[in-house]
Amino acid sequence: MLQPLIHGLLLALGLILPLGAQNVFVFNQGANQKKISKALPVIITAGLCDTFLIVIAILGVSLILISMPTLQLFIYIIGFLFLMYMAWSLWTEKPSNIEEIEPMPAKKQILFALSVSLLNPHAIMDTVGVIGTSASVYDGYDKVVFSLATISVSWIWFVFLAILGRITGKIDKSGKYIVILNKVSSVIVIIVGLIILKNIIGILS
Repeated sequence: MLQPLIHGLLLALGLILPLGAQNVFVFNQGANQKKISKALPVIITAGLCDTFLIVIAILGVSLILISMPTLQLFIYIIGFLFLMYMAWSLWTEKPSNIEEIEPMPAKKQILFALSVSLLNPHAIMDTVGVIGTSASVYDGYDKVVFSLATISVSWIWFVFLAILGRITGKIDKSGKYIVILNKVSSVIVIIVGLIILKNIIGILS
């Protein structure tokens, strides 16, 4: 029991810690919302998406997706369009002070969180290739422990990111750092989008 627990925790930490579009967006929403409770839609959506990806990876279902180029291409294109829209939204937000920042409504948070979680092919490949493969060495109860360990890390990390973002938002009363954060977030999202565009060109060529 101890080995799959430690394995799952360390593996999930290694995959989730790097700064990607999903992490940036959760942190950004923590900073932009007036209360941490207002960032719950993005925390819950990101957590559920990661849980879904981990479960289907462990069950081996997600391997079907990798073997279907047409479906892959469709997901890549939709993901690219969503990410570009998200980057534009973040870049164009220019409040002069913290009170003028218009918090993202719950519906938009959920939509963006879904796009950066489920339409990010690199996140899918990490989950399928690493977590799915690693889980295959365990059976029965050990596999359940491994799965719960990886899922728990995701949820705890997203809550931590949102709280860290909220602390940043409270410190920055002028809104200056929030604007900088939005710009940096936008650039990171654009980079992720360009990587997806490269994959789209690779499939079409």
